Amino acid sequence: MNQSLKIDPYGFREYDARWVYGKDINAEGIINLGKGFGTQIIKHTQKKNPRVIVGQDYRSYSEEIKVALKKGLISTGCFVEDIGLSLSPMVYYAQFDLDSDAVAMVTASHNENGWTGVKMGIKKGLTHAPEEMSELKEITLNQKFIINEGNEKKINNYQNTYKENLIKKNKIHKNIKVVVACGNGTAGIFAPDILRKIGCDVIELDCNLDWTFPKYNPNPEDLEMLHEISKAVKENNADVGFGFDGDGDRVGVIDDNGNEIFSDKIGLLIARNLSVSHKNSKFIVDVKSTGLYANDKILKKNQCETIYWKTGHSHIKRKVHDEKALAGFEKSGHFFFNEPLGYGYDDGINSAIQICHLLDKQNKKISGIVDELPKTFQSPTMAPFCKDQEKYKVVEEITNQLKKIKDEKNKIDNQEIKEILTVNGIRFSFEDGSWGLIRASSNKPSLVIVTESPTSEERKVKIFRFIDEMLQKTGKIGDYDQKI
Repeated sequence: MNQSLKIDPYGFREYDARWVYGKDINAEGIINLGKGFGTQIIKHTQKKNPRVIVGQDYRSYSEEIKVALKKGLISTGCFVEDIGLSLSPMVYYAQFDLDSDAVAMVTASHNENGWTGVKMGIKKGLTHAPEEMSELKEITLNQKFIINEGNEKKINNYQNTYKENLIKKNKIHKNIKVVVACGNGTAGIFAPDILRKIGCDVIELDCNLDWTFPKYNPNPEDLEMLHEISKAVKENNADVGFGFDGDGDRVGVIDDNGNEIFSDKIGLLIARNLSVSHKNSKFIVDVKSTGLYANDKILKKNQCETIYWKTGHSHIKRKVHDEKALAGFEKSGHFFFNEPLGYGYDDGINSAIQICHLLDKQNKKISGIVDELPKTFQSPTMAPFCKDQEKYKVVEEITNQLKKIKDEKNKIDNQEIKEILTVNGIRFSFEDGSWGLIRASSNKPSLVIVTESPTSEERKVKIFRFIDEMLQKTGKIGDYDQKI
């Protein structure tokens, strides 16, 4: 094996490939990743020279990584079409628009500086799920590469093609004032422009590109980013605030009073809005999402069904595709719109546009529309450190304990566990509709904890304390990124 080759096997995660550049993977490792992916594309498409769309985000080292990745792809016989500085959804859109065989987007999304990664997909509108990821890992680490001659070409000004596609079919009639926050990430050169051209009055917040992320990471789940948007909404008397992540496939939403609306609730509002004109539709939501979907009166009235599924953009995307669902919503802000609203992949700007349509249609403020939902008390997504090697074992241990508590009808805060869902980690629900979730993070050495109660703030906190106590007893848990 080449002495200078560095590629940590743990970087091949459930549906993303992510590493700290230099520490876990080097340029040689990225070239091999390109060779592995190129080999995999040829195997799946049965084409000698498949066409691959490649783009990158605005981190200082992303261009360098893209060059290495392309080198690997070309060495297997791939014809690379480089669309340059991109958002992930722009790369996904290009696969449909240019009818290519695969996509590779160099991004670590909202991860801290130093991280890199590649979002990859072969089947249109889908990205690698665990099966494809383990196949790619196996090809790459065992160096089972196809050798052939490929080529590359640059496609200029593709940003305009992507923008135009979203602008032309989404014009709004009302003058909606929106704060657009991009955390100095790549969405800064896309989101303000698109929203302005569909008819919004746009106030920009940190939309200039700066790969050092001087204020905070572009992550719409980050409380710091949300506080800044909230402040700007109030100062400017805006109708709504949008926060986009580093590669533009997620959005966070702040209402006209400056309050965060969790993305699962936004999803429910959009689902309600869509259900009126799309009766008998299916919606897919991830296990971190509010319990309100299950019994929503408007969705029921319009004969719509909600399926709770595994967290992760690849999982939800695939489930939306497989179930022919109209849309999918993830608590982290990934929304997926299937035909006729989109091509099934996640696009944060398209999601923001759907919210603008919601405001365009109704004669109410967004806070008023949210107030029509039953009230619940939700925790943010909390991530205690847990080693990659240990996180799945810890979840398994907790799952067994919770199953035992349920079977023995033991009470937690005076209530029995009524239902357990183990499609992704464990989600346990009580008779009053309160629930807690513990799962392993798919792209970081941590666990993911969420709790919600329709009855009280206190109950939400008690469920979290109960979970935290169980986790601390394992001795495998480090610090939380944030805590209630």
